[in-house]
Amino acid sequence: MKRIVFFVFFVAVAQLQFSQAQVRSNPINLNDTEVFSYINPKDYVIGEIRVSGTQYLDNDVLITISKLQKGQHLEVPSEATSNVVKNLMGQGLFDDVQLWADRIEGETIYLEIRVQERPRLTRIDLNGLSKSQTEEIRKRLNENTGKIVNENLINTTKNTIQRYLREKAFLYPDIKITPKKDSAQANNEILDVQVDRNSKVRAESINFSGTEKFSQKELRKMFKGVKQKAWFRIFGPGKFKEEKYKEAKENLITNLHKKGYRDAEIIKDTVSRVDEKSVKVDIDLYEGPKYYFGKINWSGNSKYSDSVLNIILGIEKGQVFSEETLMNKLMGPTRNNDDISTLYMNDGYLTFSIDPIQTKVYNDTIDLDLRMYEGAQYTINNVLVKGNDVTNDRVVLRSIYTKPGQKFSKALIMQSVREIAQLGNFDEQKTNPVPTNLNHAEATVDVLYNVAEKPSDQVELSGGYGAGQIIGTLGLTFNNFSTANLFNKSAWKPLPRGDGQKLSLRGQTSGKRYQSYSFSFSEPWLGGKKPIYFGLSAYTSNSSYGGFNNYTGQQMVEDSKLQRIWMTGVTATLGKRLQWPDNYFQINSSLSFQRYKLQNYPSYFLFDNGTAYNINFTQEISRNSIDAPIYPTSGVNLKFSVQLTPPYSLFNKLNYNTASEQDRFRWTEYHKWKFDSQWYTKIVGKLVFKAQAQFGFLGSYSDKTGTSTFERFKLGGDGMQGFDFLQGSEIIAMRGYSNGTVIPASTPNNLQSIAISSGSPIYTKYQMELRHPVMLNDQATVFVLAFAEAGNTWNKFSEFNPFKVRRSAGVGARIFLPIFGMLGIDYGHAFDPIPGLNSSQWKQNFTFSIMQNMGGF
Repeated sequence: MKRIVFFVFFVAVAQLQFSQAQVRSNPINLNDTEVFSYINPKDYVIGEIRVSGTQYLDNDVLITISKLQKGQHLEVPSEATSNVVKNLMGQGLFDDVQLWADRIEGETIYLEIRVQERPRLTRIDLNGLSKSQTEEIRKRLNENTGKIVNENLINTTKNTIQRYLREKAFLYPDIKITPKKDSAQANNEILDVQVDRNSKVRAESINFSGTEKFSQKELRKMFKGVKQKAWFRIFGPGKFKEEKYKEAKENLITNLHKKGYRDAEIIKDTVSRVDEKSVKVDIDLYEGPKYYFGKINWSGNSKYSDSVLNIILGIEKGQVFSEETLMNKLMGPTRNNDDISTLYMNDGYLTFSIDPIQTKVYNDTIDLDLRMYEGAQYTINNVLVKGNDVTNDRVVLRSIYTKPGQKFSKALIMQSVREIAQLGNFDEQKTNPVPTNLNHAEATVDVLYNVAEKPSDQVELSGGYGAGQIIGTLGLTFNNFSTANLFNKSAWKPLPRGDGQKLSLRGQTSGKRYQSYSFSFSEPWLGGKKPIYFGLSAYTSNSSYGGFNNYTGQQMVEDSKLQRIWMTGVTATLGKRLQWPDNYFQINSSLSFQRYKLQNYPSYFLFDNGTAYNINFTQEISRNSIDAPIYPTSGVNLKFSVQLTPPYSLFNKLNYNTASEQDRFRWTEYHKWKFDSQWYTKIVGKLVFKAQAQFGFLGSYSDKTGTSTFERFKLGGDGMQGFDFLQGSEIIAMRGYSNGTVIPASTPNNLQSIAISSGSPIYTKYQMELRHPVMLNDQATVFVLAFAEAGNTWNKFSEFNPFKVRRSAGVGARIFLPIFGMLGIDYGHAFDPIPGLNSSQWKQNFTFSIMQNMGGF
C-alpha cells in the first residue's frame, strides 16, 4: 500500500514540474503578476541577456545602461527589474521598453529586453519663409537629420525659428510643427513646419518710472538703440529687435553712470504687446544719488610727480563722478592717447599697471586712491616679423619705428602698424604687434609683428562703346615688384616680387582713332638705406577726329586732313620722408617733360597746327597720417604743391603781338598751385566721417601769353580719364554733374563747349562723406557711403568766390578687390543748374569709377 501511495505522489510531482517547465520555456513578461509576484519574489541567476527591436542603437550599450550582467543574481520581480525599464526610457530614445524572461531553466533565467525605437528625422520642411530666411534657419538647425524625433527636437526647432525671427523684429510669430510618417523610410518622420511671421514690431511707447532727476525725453535719448514712434520720425522709429533692446538698456545705465548716478540700475522692465505691429516698453529705474569726485591720492609713483599726473588725469575735485571717464583717463583709449597708461608705456614701462580704489564714500562724494605699479623700463632686444611669405623682411623692418636698443614705446608700435598698412601688401585688420620674450632680470623685450600677406597686384581689363567706337583697356599694376630679382629665374612667380616696388603698365586703344600707353615705376627706398622715394613715369597718346565712319570705324579721308593730337611725356620724381615737424611729412620734387603735337585741331587750343613743349618743375610737401590706405578711419592727408615752368616770355625777346601762333605757344609757361586736404574720424562704432577741401589755381607770368591751354582743371563727373584725351587737363570728380560741365558762370554761351573741352584755370571743391563698412577682410573691402559735395570753377581770380558753389548729394558704394583695385558706383543729385546748358547736358546721376580714389590723391 505504501509503495502505491509513493508512486502516485511521485507521478503527481513529476507532472507538476513538467507543466511548470513547459510554462517557463515560453517568454514571460516580468510584469506578469500571474507568474511573478512582488509578494513572493524568486531569486535567479542571469544566464543571458539579449536585446530585440533595435534599428540604429548598439545592443551592448543598451545592456550596459540596463545595469544587468550575465551571472548576476537577480530577484524577480524587484526594484532592479523595474529600473531596467526606467533607465532605458529615461534616455528618450524609445516609445516602449519591456523586460521579458525568454525562458527559465531551474535557477537560471534568460532575459530579453524588447524596445521600440522612436522614429528618426528624415528632414525638416520649412514653409512660410523667404528663401534667404529658410537657408539661414537651416544653418542654425544644422539640419538635425537622423536625430530622434521627440519633444526636445520639436521644442529646439521651434525655439531656433523664434529666436531668428525675433532678431528680425518678428516678435510674435505663429509656428506649428507636425511630425509626419516618411513613406520612403521605415520608422522615419518628416517635421512639417508652418510659419506665419506676422508683422514686424515697433515700439509704440517707451515709459520710465522711478526717476526724478531726468525727464522722459532725456531718458529716451539715453536709451540708444530703440526709439518710440513720433510724428517727426518720417521713416518710423525702426524695428524692435531684442538685441537692440538689450543694447539700449545697457546704454541707458552707462549714460546714467556717466552723469554721476553710479548706483543706477533697472529694477524691472516689461515689453507688452499693444497690437500686431507694436509693443509698449515700461522700465522701472532705481536712480540713486548723484556722486562727485572727492580727493584723489596717488601712490607708487616715482617717475612723475602728483602734480604732473593730475594735469594729465584732468579730473578736478567736485567734478561729476564717472567711472568710465576715470578709466579712460587712466588706461585709455582716449582720442589723443593722452592717458596715464600711455604716458608710461611710451617711456618703456611695459609692465605698468594702476588700480583705482574707492577709499571713502560719504554723502555724495567719492575719494580715490590711485595705486600704481611702475615697474622697470624695458628696452627692445629684437624686432621680429612673422607671416610675410612674399615680402622680404627688410621691406617690412625698414617701415617699423621700433628698433633694437630703443625703449619700448606703445606710440611707436602703433605708428609702425600704420606704416605696415601703408605698404599695401598686408591686411591691416590682421596686423598684430605682440611684446614677447620678456626678460624681467635684464628688462628687455622682443616685439613681434604678426602680419598677413594679401594679394596686391591689380589688373584692369575693360571695354566700352562711345562716340561711335569701341574702346579696349588693359592695365597691370604690380605693387610688390622686385628689380633685384629680374635675372633670378627662380624668383619669377610669375614675376619677381618682394621688394615693395611698384610697376604699372596700361594700354588703351580703339584702333587708328585712339591709342594711349603708359608706364610707371617707383622705389620707396632708393638705395635701400634711407626712405628716399624715386619714381619714373612715361606715356604716349594720340587721338584722331573727323574723317571716320561712326558705325564701321573706317577712315574716310587721308591722314593729312584728320584732326589729330599727339602727347608724349616723361616725369622723374625724388622724395624724402621728413623728421620735422614730425615723421608724417614727405617732400617730393619732380621734373617733367611733355610734348603736344597738333594737326588741324580745334581753335580752343590757341593754335591749330604745330608743336608745343611743357617743361616743368613741381615741388610738393605732404603730411599723411591716415591709418589705412583702403578704408581709413582716422588721420589727416594734406598736400600742397607748386608746379612751375620757365618764364620764357620774360627773356625770349619774342614779340607776341606779331609772332606766329606756333612761335607764341611753342613753349608752354605757367605757374600752378594746388592744395588738397582729407580728414577722417570715427563718429560712432564703425561709422566714419570724411571731410575734404581742394583748391587749384593756374596762373601766367605775363599778360602777353595769357593763361595756358594745358594743365587746366575740369570739374564734374566720375574723375576718370576716358578715351577722350582731355588735352592735358586735370580731372576733378564731382558726382551728380557730367564730366567737365561745372564751368565758370562768366563763360559766354557761344564758348561753353570750348570751356567744357579745355577746362578752367581756377577751381575749388568741398566734400563730406559718411562711410560704413559692409566687409573688411583680405578678400574684399566693401563699404557704403552718403556724400554731399560743392564746387565751382572761375576764369580769373577777380571772380573767385569760394562760397559761390554748385552743390550735389547722393549715395554710393565701394568694393576693393585685390586683383581689380577699387570699384565704385554712385548716385548723385545736382542741385544747381549750369546756365546755358539743358539738364541732359550737365546732369549725370550715376557715376562709375575703377581703380581710383574719388576726390583726389
